[in-house]
Amino acid sequence: MFIEHNENGVIYMASDIIPLRHAFTTRYGGVSRGHLATLNLLSDKGDEPENVRENYRRVAALFGVGEDDCAVTRQVHGNTVRIVTEADRHKCLTPVPYEADGIVTATPGLPIFCFTADCVPVLLCDTEHGVIGAVHCGWRSSAADILKNALTQMESLGAKAEDIRAAIGPAIGKCCFETDDDVPEAVTAWLGDTAGLFQKRADGKTLVDLRGANARRLMQLGVPAGQIDISDECTICSHEKYFSHRYTKGRRGGQAAVICLDSKAPSKTVSFYFPAAAEKSEGSAPLNSPMLYFAIY
Repeated sequence: MFIEHNENGVIYMASDIIPLRHAFTTRYGGVSRGHLATLNLLSDKGDEPENVRENYRRVAALFGVGEDDCAVTRQVHGNTVRIVTEADRHKCLTPVPYEADGIVTATPGLPIFCFTADCVPVLLCDTEHGVIGAVHCGWRSSAADILKNALTQMESLGAKAEDIRAAIGPAIGKCCFETDDDVPEAVTAWLGDTAGLFQKRADGKTLVDLRGANARRLMQLGVPAGQIDISDECTICSHEKYFSHRYTKGRRGGQAAVICLDSKAPSKTVSFYFPAAAEKSEGSAPLNSPMLYFAIY
């Protein structure tokens, strides 16, 4: 189940399937203005650099680090997944020196980011073996089997598919992902079994469930169904809460999916603390649930 949280005015979603600090950010809680309001995390959309830096600082603070202490993707709609380490901590607003639509790590205390604005964000964790991943799954990278590459890289660090938990975050839903034949053809070639993933319309267009397709691939790769959580929020339907490329025809910012290994990972015991829900910050979305904090021992 996905739960909405508010920490110091930053509104984000988190899944109770993942027992590590993580966040799927929204548009709420930053300082950017206009069509980039307010928590834009992309530096190539015309935002003021000081706004992007402050937005990063606020998100990084959720993980107890500074804005120059995180590892990030440089996305090209490909299927490359990179193992990142301490050496890959990225100085905010500087070029990322590699291309990768997914990153994985076994480095505790290193938050890892991927970015979306309709594409599917997938966060992965194996707390038994201390390995995590953040993967940008657009339809092209999905059909190019980026999740297989992500699990292969995680397994090279000691993870096991049967111990991996996955949270598939807010993204374009089947209700709005209208495509020509190239997308369902690519998804069929990738998955084989596509039952329930497509809805053919009378006008020849096809509605595609890309989140469901990625969940199915994870199960094919050995991740148990009970360890996969799928957000039910569509970024187009909820365009006031999330940046959406399709809704705005490209005039938008971007949100992030972020996860971090605890400094004591790997871990087997998780305790939970549920304080009362925080009050809604000015200009933010209403909170639907109490905040959730994780303590890993």
